[in-house]
Amino acid sequence: MSEEEAKKNKTKFIETAKTRIKTGLILNEFGEQNKINVSEQEIQAEVQKQLRMMPGQEKMVMDFYQKNPSAVASLRGTVYEEKILNLIKDKAKANKKEITKDEAEKILKEAHKHDHNHDHDHEGEKKETKKPIKTKPKTEKKPLAKASKSKPKVKKVSKK
Repeated sequence: MSEEEAKKNKTKFIETAKTRIKTGLILNEFGEQNKINVSEQEIQAEVQKQLRMMPGQEKMVMDFYQKNPSAVASLRGTVYEEKILNLIKDKAKANKKEITKDEAEKILKEAHKHDHNHDHDHEGEKKETKKPIKTKPKTEKKPLAKASKSKPKVKKVSKK
C-alpha cells in the first residue's frame, strides 16, 4: 500500500483497530468471568493438530514451537478464544420468529443497504450497469415428425 493510500485510509484503520481491541477485551473479560483456562494438554492437542496439517514436516514444526515461546503463546490464545466462543454458543438461545415473505424481504433490503453504506471510493473498479435480459416467450414444443423423403407439408397459420 502506498503512503498516500495509508494516509487516506488512516481513519478506517483506526476504527477497525479500536473495534478489534474492544472485541478482544470483551471476550477476555467473558473468559475470566467464566473461569476459562487453557491446559497444557489442550496446547499439546493443538500442536498435534498442527502436525497433522503438515505431514512430512513434523520435526520442523516441533522445533519451531520448542524454539519460539511466542508461537506457543499464540496457540494458547487461539485455544482460549475458541473455548470462549464455544461457551458463548452453548449459552446462546435461539429466538425463532415466524415472519412473512414481505417482512423477510424488508429485513434483507435493510441489511443490504447497511452493508453498502460505507465510505470508501471504488477508484479503478469497473462499474457495471445492469441491462435487462431479453428472453423469448416460452412456446409449447411439439415433437419433431420423422424425416421423410418427400417435401414437408407447409401449414398456414392465421395470426389470431
